[in-house]
Amino acid sequence: MRLLEDKVAVVMGAGSIAAGWGNGKATAVTFARAGAAVVCVDVNLEAAEETAAIVTGEGGRAIAMRADVTSSDDVAAVFAVVASEYGRLDVLDNNVGIGTLGGVVETSRADWDRVLAVNVKSAYLAMQAALPLLRGAGGGSVVNISSVTSLRHSGIPYISYAASKAALNELTRVSAARYARDRIRVNAVVPGLMKTPMIAAQAGVVDAYASGDVDEMWRRRARQVPMGRMGDAWDVANAVLFLAGPESCHVSGVELVVDGGMTLCWPSGEDAV
Repeated sequence: MRLLEDKVAVVMGAGSIAAGWGNGKATAVTFARAGAAVVCVDVNLEAAEETAAIVTGEGGRAIAMRADVTSSDDVAAVFAVVASEYGRLDVLDNNVGIGTLGGVVETSRADWDRVLAVNVKSAYLAMQAALPLLRGAGGGSVVNISSVTSLRHSGIPYISYAASKAALNELTRVSAARYARDRIRVNAVVPGLMKTPMIAAQAGVVDAYASGDVDEMWRRRARQVPMGRMGDAWDVANAVLFLAGPESCHVSGVELVVDGGMTLCWPSGEDAV
């Protein structure tokens, strides 16, 4: 279904950190398949260009841009291009996220500041730049990508990541209330244990789960999910598409959990890390 026909969408974090499908990459392609023109933004320009090439290779519309999402100048430049190239904006997907392992004592101030900047400040900057364009289009949708670690303890010491995603949830709620009369909807997708390149690339997480054994980590994570499998980037992308499109036109301020039922009982028993 062409749910986003003639719409313009920006995906912040549209590249994948390694081969395979990350959440932002899958979301950008999903938006394009739904009819949107997609601006693929990533700190790694080559990764953004790869995503844009997939879209155009399928006959869709996309451009790639590089931006450091913690830089107000870089973020403002993205939306200046959106305004000049398209004259409107309908959807913003804030998909950027990083994490460092450690509790309060072990986490350095530098790591804390970096995680909060990338995971929360980035969304604030993007929304600040995007809101005038969304208003100008008569309304639109912002989707922030959170995490189940914002809702429950994950079983591993991930304090900066968890705190940043919890802050992102509240940014979502307050913004949804503030801009509802502008017909701008703000929601969050809350992924659970996903099988994506970013997780495999995080040595600390792999060590915490399975002493560096990636395959064993996947097995252990799958056992933590009541459905018996992890989700993937397409599960996230489909949830984002729902919140971006007209079928969720009366939905704002929600946290849509996509976790196979995991937060109902996680972590527990021998399957907890």
